[in-house]
Amino acid sequence: MLDRLRKKRYAILMCGEDSEYLLKRHGGCYGFFTKMLAEEGETWDLYKVVNQEFPEDDDVDFYDGFVITGSCKDAHSNDPWIHQLLTLVHTLNSLNKKILGICFGHQIIGRALGGKVVRSAAGWDIGVSTINLLQSSSSSLNLPSKLSLFKCHRDEVLDLPAEAEVIGWSEKTGIEMFRYGNHMLGIQGHPEFNIDIFLHFIDRITNRNLIQVRNIYTHTSSSFIYICSNLNQRDITLFFQLFLQCWKLNN
Repeated sequence: MLDRLRKKRYAILMCGEDSEYLLKRHGGCYGFFTKMLAEEGETWDLYKVVNQEFPEDDDVDFYDGFVITGSCKDAHSNDPWIHQLLTLVHTLNSLNKKILGICFGHQIIGRALGGKVVRSAAGWDIGVSTINLLQSSSSSLNLPSKLSLFKCHRDEVLDLPAEAEVIGWSEKTGIEMFRYGNHMLGIQGHPEFNIDIFLHFIDRITNRNLIQVRNIYTHTSSSFIYICSNLNQRDITLFFQLFLQCWKLNN
């Protein structure tokens, strides 16, 4: 049961597994998400939903927002914990709670809203992609026209309900970012990654035989050059400063 003292409180719904390296070097999933999103005076909790650790029903309403992380799992699969997560998203939507979905989390939100999540016909997208951003018609959020983000996925949101608004696309992925109302935002890329975390996740998917080693260079060789010369951390920081103003507004 949560401490009922009223203060800003957010939950990270962790859909993957931490490695010893990530925990030691970056504080694990909790460490790199709170580094990106947390502000002074807030409380952030971690639930390992991949292990079926979910917030208690009575506690959900005491949170101001939720972050659904990435995962090596498939958002279109029917594992029990994934169905439980979809049910939670429905509940959060009915309560108008803020939700940020990253990669797998982006796909889970899309699926929960009635969209379609599938294996991408283009295959793996690994590296850095230029995201073309569209100004949202329902928000004063002033986004840059382009943004470079780390990418590491082979599934995608193929379509969304009419009420959802696509605000980002790339040459390889038609729905890179979307918003639903003023309380849900999905991002296919990984703004929480730095190059060290990114390379660690490439090792992870390689070691799990999710992609063949010989194919890594096909997917990433040009991207590594792009990472070194074009990844604009200032743009990512600016985007999230603007995003936080929007996401945490009126909480």
